[in-house]
Amino acid sequence: MDYRKLISGSDLRGVSLGQNVTLDEDAARRAGAAFIRLLVRQGKQLPLTVAVGRDPRLSGERLQAALMEGLCAVGASCLDVGLSTTPAMFMATLRPDVDAAVMVTASHLPMERNGLKFVTEQGGLEPQQVAALADDMQTAVPEHAELHVRTLDFLPEYARGLVEYIRDAAGSQRPLEGQKIVVDAGNGSGGFFAEQVLLPLGADVSGSVNLEPDGRFPNHIPNPEEPAAMRAAGEAVLRQGADLGIVFDADCDRAALVDAHGQPINRSRLIALLAASQAATGPLGMVVTDSVTSLGLERFIRSLGGEQLRFKRGYKNVIDKAKELNAQGIDCPFAVETSGHCAFRDNHFLDDGAYMACRVLASLRGRDPMGLLTGLEEPAEEAELRFSLTDPDFRAQGQRIIERVRSAISDRDDWSPSEDYEGVRALVRLPGGGEGFILARLSVHDPVLPVNMEASLPGGVALLAAQLSEVLDGAGLDLTALNRLAGQAK
Repeated sequence: MDYRKLISGSDLRGVSLGQNVTLDEDAARRAGAAFIRLLVRQGKQLPLTVAVGRDPRLSGERLQAALMEGLCAVGASCLDVGLSTTPAMFMATLRPDVDAAVMVTASHLPMERNGLKFVTEQGGLEPQQVAALADDMQTAVPEHAELHVRTLDFLPEYARGLVEYIRDAAGSQRPLEGQKIVVDAGNGSGGFFAEQVLLPLGADVSGSVNLEPDGRFPNHIPNPEEPAAMRAAGEAVLRQGADLGIVFDADCDRAALVDAHGQPINRSRLIALLAASQAATGPLGMVVTDSVTSLGLERFIRSLGGEQLRFKRGYKNVIDKAKELNAQGIDCPFAVETSGHCAFRDNHFLDDGAYMACRVLASLRGRDPMGLLTGLEEPAEEAELRFSLTDPDFRAQGQRIIERVRSAISDRDDWSPSEDYEGVRALVRLPGGGEGFILARLSVHDPVLPVNMEASLPGGVALLAAQLSEVLDGAGLDLTALNRLAGQAK
């Protein structure tokens, strides 16, 4: 098998249930052995101890068991953490008795998918390291190896660290007394946050939903970008008369918020809230984001005395860029991707949805989060279309289309260029004094060309779609969805 087909950024992911399974026990066993060999090549010395956790997916227990077999087969011992979160697995690597960790999760993907996230005290693996690990999975794993596995109940320890963070920040043992907070864990691993973090701090969490781990995800996909997830949390907040809602993905490295009126605080709104929270305690510095943030966000951040660097999609991209800027002496306290990955310098630049929620709670001190977003100009409309690339060399096809859009910027008086680190972004002057943008870029992993559009005026996205349809006519793409959107232009 070509195990490189399992690579998804800095993880391995595949189908683990049902038909066409690609990530099975044999693959997990090989991945465990390959991880140890990779660590040894990087200078670690045997024997090594690896902590292993999982989210509640139905395939999780058997993949975790096979993974530990592979780890032990080449000289490691294992700490079975059981149900856990990805950020907790990273924090486990800071213990003196842990050399590395692996989280069995596919984050927000459907129940039949699963994956492996590999972690050291430096963070997740880089893509080139994952590629080397996948290649090394071709090596056979010794059979009938002696297992060295003991249990580690680490999630409560991780939760206590979050509790102490808020207590120290607030100067109080029960700073959330009198606040009603709804947690929607999406039946993933995040239920602990209500019971082990918010409850000891005094919050009323009685209206929380989907806390019970269930790998079928029966209520909605655990994804803070998914409208259904945000809508369910908003309805729970309104039903309970809560002050705030917190939404986690399955492994809790991402989160979003809902205000007391059931309004979502995710994507650009969340970034703005974090910037305002940071600015309230000191200089904001440089905020690194991905490329699809709103036009108003940059102006909002500047109004707070900071700057925004709109970088590439992919949470590793924004986090690594923030680390690079800090190494250059540029003050960059945090990096955020619109998907909800938030990483802070004072938390090891670890993308941790639970820590992000704690920072917000500590800064709000019971206030309405929307009050910190006064002055944020939000788009009237936004849309994302994803065009399939059908050429065998789909990256070359995508690049040709990107160059076509770039040429159109030079040809049109109402389009102007924007500094970009991926794809091409056209700033557009709309009739009536409005503004918008069109961003075309290649997907990180898939033969897809995503196009994001935003407009400051109602009906503006349809106008943008009509203009883009002219540019892409004859480019070899299926423009059905784009033309349908363009047809709404008045």
